[in-house]
Amino acid sequence: MTDIAPPAPPVRIDSPTRRIAKEFLEDPVAVVGLALFILVALIAIAAPWIAPQNPYDLAQLNIMDSALPPGETSFGTDMTYWLGTDQQGRDMLSAIMYGLRISLMVALVSLALAITIGTIVGVSAAYFGGRLDSFIMRIVDLQLSFPAILIALILLALLGRGVDKVILALVIVQWAYYARTVRSSAIVERRKDYIDAARCLALSDRRIMFRHLLPNCVPPLIVVATVQIAQAIALEATLSFLGVGVPITEPSLGLLIANGYDYLLSGSYWISLFPGIALVVTIIAINLVGDRLRDVLNPRLQK
Repeated sequence: MTDIAPPAPPVRIDSPTRRIAKEFLEDPVAVVGLALFILVALIAIAAPWIAPQNPYDLAQLNIMDSALPPGETSFGTDMTYWLGTDQQGRDMLSAIMYGLRISLMVALVSLALAITIGTIVGVSAAYFGGRLDSFIMRIVDLQLSFPAILIALILLALLGRGVDKVILALVIVQWAYYARTVRSSAIVERRKDYIDAARCLALSDRRIMFRHLLPNCVPPLIVVATVQIAQAIALEATLSFLGVGVPITEPSLGLLIANGYDYLLSGSYWISLFPGIALVVTIIAINLVGDRLRDVLNPRLQK
């Protein structure tokens, strides 16, 4: 009597989300970037509770503490300014925490609005094609032919300063990137059998576009969004540094750098240096995450 071999254990197939997370965590550099970005985001969210000082509350400022170097102690209290103070006597550590809030808020809100507009426009252009596709893509090509900073400067010169104005300018600058990305993916997906099957079932165009076509265009959209959020932060910082971005009452990292620019040659380097380091660390962390997501979500590089 022959022995019957036991059945082989079932092969476990990871879900796409689990596979992406597993491959992402295989790169220690990307993990460090993700950890840095999470840390920066948590600091920005918790700034009102963990900052040593509210840098925009005049009652907490002392003009005698202006331009103190890092590690100095306040004249009126025992508070230590670990990153020094600016010319108004604001604690630079607290100012950076509050500046991160403005920079990330502007970037994330503009990102959400630009993705929404670009996705709708891109999917519509790819699905309907024809003259609508040609018309939309010519607008996209025209906008992308101009530098983003130039378009943003023109818009803010017309609209004026303000957080809402900066967000609007960033949305107008960025939506074309998402529209082109989604359209490119949607054109490939539109030719596949499941779209023909959905049409044979007499599903509405809206349901086919957003329930069947759009979900298959998400991976490249995630990569572009990750890269664009870093560019949005850098662009907002540039606009604020040039004096056309956020107002003085709601300073971002770019405005903090601009405030200390005139003091660099006088020896007060810390007023611009530390906000600049915070800005660079934030952008590098996001780019590290975006580079790894690009590799993980690229089907040509999948194992």
